[in-house]
Amino acid sequence: MAKDMVPKRIFLTKGVGKHRERLTSFELALRDAGIAAQNLVRVSSIFPPNCKMISRKEGLQYLDPGQVTFAVVAENSTREPHRLLASSIGVAIPADRNVYGYLSEHHSFGETEDAAGDYAEELAAEMLATTLDVEFDPDKSWDEKKQIYRLSNKIVRTMNMTQSAVGDKKGRWTTVIAAAILIFE
Repeated sequence: MAKDMVPKRIFLTKGVGKHRERLTSFELALRDAGIAAQNLVRVSSIFPPNCKMISRKEGLQYLDPGQVTFAVVAENSTREPHRLLASSIGVAIPADRNVYGYLSEHHSFGETEDAAGDYAEELAAEMLATTLDVEFDPDKSWDEKKQIYRLSNKIVRTMNMTQSAVGDKKGRWTTVIAAAILIFE
């Protein structure tokens, strides 16, 4: 049974919702991400060995309403007008597909979508690099570390899925989510 519990596919999605109630703003963000009809179970951040990254469009076809769905979720909310917020999932995939990779969750205030995405991507890559014994200087810039990772031939791909928004000007709750959805088929 344990082998059956290793996801075979994964997809990334994101969404934003605004409403006077925090829970409803979260629901609307889930709807925007296409995953509101699932019973989400939050899991930690391992990209499974031999798992295939698929598009959101393809991934949504594997989901049924009410289905228990495992997900790595980054979420953030505010009701402060004009406050910039972001949620991001970073991904680091090893060159050896028989080895696990990493996903990271990051949520912040005051960061642009690009900055939040780069940070989440860097987090995932650093976690993977430390398990693969790739030497790097943690004080180097993300661009410099990315070159080291690629040159090591141990990390083949990094990416992120990030959703940012500006807090509703009328003070309604604004929620952003980014998620990695794990598929077992």
